[in-house]
Amino acid sequence: GNAIYPGFNDGHSHFLAYGTTLIRWANLVGTSSFDEILKILQTHQKKFHAHWILGRGWDQNDWKIQQYPTKDKLDKLFPDNPVVLTRIDGHAVLANSTALKIAGITAKTHIDGGEVVLKNRQPTGVLIDNAADHMRAFIPEMSRAEKIKALMEAQKNCFAVGLTSLTDAGLDKQDILLIDSLQQTGQLKIRDYAMMSPTTENFNYFFKKGPLHKDRLTVSAVKLYIDGALGSRGALLLKPYSDMPGHYGLRLHPLNYYDSICKMAYAAGFQVNTHAIGDSGNRIMLKTYARFLKGKNNRRWRIEHAQVLSPDDFHYFGDFSIIPSIQSTHCTSDMYWAGKRLGDKRIKTAYAYKQLLEQNGWEVNGTDFPIEDISPLKTFYAAVSRKDLNGWPPGGFQPENAISRKQALYSITLWPAKGSFDEQQKGSIESGKVADFVMLEQDIMTCPEIEIPHVKVLGTWVNGEKVY
Repeated sequence: GNAIYPGFNDGHSHFLAYGTTLIRWANLVGTSSFDEILKILQTHQKKFHAHWILGRGWDQNDWKIQQYPTKDKLDKLFPDNPVVLTRIDGHAVLANSTALKIAGITAKTHIDGGEVVLKNRQPTGVLIDNAADHMRAFIPEMSRAEKIKALMEAQKNCFAVGLTSLTDAGLDKQDILLIDSLQQTGQLKIRDYAMMSPTTENFNYFFKKGPLHKDRLTVSAVKLYIDGALGSRGALLLKPYSDMPGHYGLRLHPLNYYDSICKMAYAAGFQVNTHAIGDSGNRIMLKTYARFLKGKNNRRWRIEHAQVLSPDDFHYFGDFSIIPSIQSTHCTSDMYWAGKRLGDKRIKTAYAYKQLLEQNGWEVNGTDFPIEDISPLKTFYAAVSRKDLNGWPPGGFQPENAISRKQALYSITLWPAKGSFDEQQKGSIESGKVADFVMLEQDIMTCPEIEIPHVKVLGTWVNGEKVY
């Protein structure tokens, strides 16, 4: 008498990174002030006694004073430890003086596609986009044993929310092969669509082999980034930010970088899936894709996020069969402040999920976890209601871009499978496909809308095996 659905599939997430946050990083999600963060870090350090103090999830937009923090209090509390705290979107970090010194970052440091935020001509500790990546490169690599623990912890939580498949948006060869080895031994049962990071080692290994479709692992795409995130003002806009005149965001690489990788991927038969948030970032990548795709096709190249678009650019998705890969909960997380960044006119074609769906008749949906909560039911709820968990705003945020419950269900089951060329294997319950399914205590197609994100998962099955 319970409701059964195809196993849920997160179309864009960071599985290994999420696992890392479970075993190694202080959880800063939902903090309401920087002082609260300091208390969490002190408790975390008493428990773990790590040399590098790491945290993830702060968002100054949730604080009473919506300004970037500085390193001063970190320097006083942890003078001998490097501290690196990653913002909720992953596109900015706060580092203390010890960490900055290790990374060689000073007031004069210039990093293409990144920003070292200064105050009184000195680094505040906030680093954005490529500057944040430069800092993170100095954090010691996890051991193989730590990675295995991280993956297993992440898998346990994913099964508990009904996920049987997911996307890992940007991995190196060694991590993809680790996941493959754990799947082959039966330790890792979840299915993983791994997008490779754009490195020469990855290209030399995977492009030569061609797209890989194994029982539980798919490697058929390269993940690129054109810009940063809206919350840290790294998203690349056509016109300046409404709340920061003269600032357009950041393009992370030269234009010929994107051309050269698209050319290699096209020749190798791989997808190109590009993170694009701002309307300028989206336009650059849509036009770049169009030069290679030339018209309707079945290459399934994707724009990850497709968050802010010029009204003039939606047609590229349909004209060139480009797939929007959206995250419905980004809309309901950002709606409180996104209008300040974009202004009243530009916000109207941001988070335009129904308009994007209409271009090809389908789209991929996900969470981008650990940036958002891992629950696919919250994705489903945000897609149909355009409200937060308290039911705000009453009519939904820009409700004209809500999608139906049927479309939302497809967007977390069959369409993500199609987004990785795996729709013949999974994504629906029918003869000949793998027995991946989930049992819920209520039918999300008919239950009251406000109850959807709280519906309990009663069981999760992968390949006919009950895993939760």
